[in-house]
This record gives sequence, C-alpha cells and structure tokens, in this order.
Amino acid sequence: MNINNLHNETDNPLSDLIADEVYDVLNKNGLINHKSVRDYHIRITFKKLRATKIAAGDAIDKIRQQYPYLQFDTIRKIVYQPHK
Repeated sequence: MNINNLHNETDNPLSDLIADEVYDVLNKNGLINHKSVRDYHIRITFKKLRATKIAAGDAIDKIRQQYPYLQFDTIRKIVYQPHK
C-alpha cells in the first residue's frame, strides 16, 4: 500500500477493521488520521514479514521500498513502539 491509496475514497485501507461505508463516512467528515492508518499498515506488514522468518532489518528495508520518504529509524520506531 502506498500513501496515495489512503486518500482514495473507494479504497478502504481499514477493511479488516471497519466496513467500507463506515470508512467513507469517517473519511468524508475528516475523521480519519491518515498517518495512524499508515503506521497501522506498516506494523501489520512488519509482522507478516517477520512471520516468514525475514530478518527485522530486511523487513524494514522492504517497508522502506513502499514508503521511501520514511527513514529506517522512523520505521523501526513505528514497529517497535507500542501504539497509542
């Protein structure tokens, strides 16, 4: 997933958590924190990569390919700090 998909009303990046209709209403009313959604997807991707026995550093590098504007340490902080 890339950041541009987060702003597409027809694509629900939280489809595993909420229905498309609910996401559309929340998004139209400015109630979606897109940075938090991005971080959620980064954490999920990291967990999936680690489950396939990929080294943590390699998993972060793969995630950086999807989010090249984020530094390695930024992604590391996202995946290791407990989310609020």
